[in-house]
Amino acid sequence: MTSQRIVGRDAGQNTTPETPETAASTVHAGSKPLINRDEFFMARAIELAKKAEGRTHPNPAVGCVIVRGDEIVAEGFHTHAGGPHAEVAALANLKVPPEDCELFVNLEPCSHFNRTPPCTQAVVSSGIRRVVVGTIDTNPKVSGRGVNMLRDAGLNVKFGVLETESRRLNAPFFKHIATGLPFVVAKYAMSLDGKIATRNFDSAWITGDSSRAHVQQLRNTYDAIMVGSGTLKADNPRLTCRLPGGRDPVRVVLDARLESSPESQVFTMPGSTAPTILIASEDVSPQRRADFERDGVEIELVPTGDNGYLDPRAILEALGRRGLLSVLVEGGGTLLGSLFDHRLVDRVYAYIAPKIIGGMGAPTPISGQGIAHMNDVFTLEHTEVLTFDQDILICGDISDAFRDLTPARTS
Repeated sequence: MTSQRIVGRDAGQNTTPETPETAASTVHAGSKPLINRDEFFMARAIELAKKAEGRTHPNPAVGCVIVRGDEIVAEGFHTHAGGPHAEVAALANLKVPPEDCELFVNLEPCSHFNRTPPCTQAVVSSGIRRVVVGTIDTNPKVSGRGVNMLRDAGLNVKFGVLETESRRLNAPFFKHIATGLPFVVAKYAMSLDGKIATRNFDSAWITGDSSRAHVQQLRNTYDAIMVGSGTLKADNPRLTCRLPGGRDPVRVVLDARLESSPESQVFTMPGSTAPTILIASEDVSPQRRADFERDGVEIELVPTGDNGYLDPRAILEALGRRGLLSVLVEGGGTLLGSLFDHRLVDRVYAYIAPKIIGGMGAPTPISGQGIAHMNDVFTLEHTEVLTFDQDILICGDISDAFRDLTPARTS
């Protein structure tokens, strides 16, 4: 896969230099260079956390670095739920006396017993005297308690360093904590004139091999992948991750009347341990449900709206109750249009091929009712542009996606 970054706005994406003296020219967070020592080491913690992105469910992704002077002397990150947390992993790798060291971590250390003991206890016991935190954990079990426990133990604690970058990394975790809903990621591929297929609905393939390979990375990252019944009938997709060593997401198909064929690949994929969930109308035939459940497909029933379509918020509530923190929506246009109309989309990946299709009858990636006035349109922020051979990817967050996710502050 050949790719090139044109505009990068995510912390930790570039190669981290050995000391902060050269950070201003080589490491960026947001649109500005890192010139602050604390930001420099926090960027490295975020970079470490990303190594396990999509693997720590239901926990957040967390990285940690321990610094003496201007030198990183130990690193660690949380690899999976039930495994050591980032702070504990970094402390286990520390080979020098901790008294003169500082600890940098992108998320507030936990202060409660769960699968593992609280990280605050490990940090206090270590003898480290200064802790720098990216963002407060809004989980009610933590939410400032970790910072306060460290301070009560006499440690010097600073928080809010690269806070935006820290919160974007764990946006699915924060959204689920705040709303009970999964983080919704819209993905589509279109021609230069905004079409996802020809007027005869031929869509294979708009983008090239490199773009489609990148999509596999997304499937490897997010908890679930969702399509509508129209996409299922048109493309008969597998909805699996085809990266070597990759992880299949939970597969979600929306089909109000359960009119899909039980022989579709998504229901019959051998060798995949990921479940398939069919979301249907509450009044669907019990016999039709049995046709799918017989093959191990899980059924979720949700209400329909006045237009006869499944209620999009009820769909997300059902997925949230299952503990899914994020869902990658791969279409089609009707499904994406409904999610945008209800303002439920948080992040967008738009792959654009240098091809012209034309035609009023050719489908577009987002249908639905749409926006009436330009003042109300969706705007992306934290945007990034990548090229994959001849294709372009534009990705970013909906500007109000974090409106309910303001972090708790602690004095």
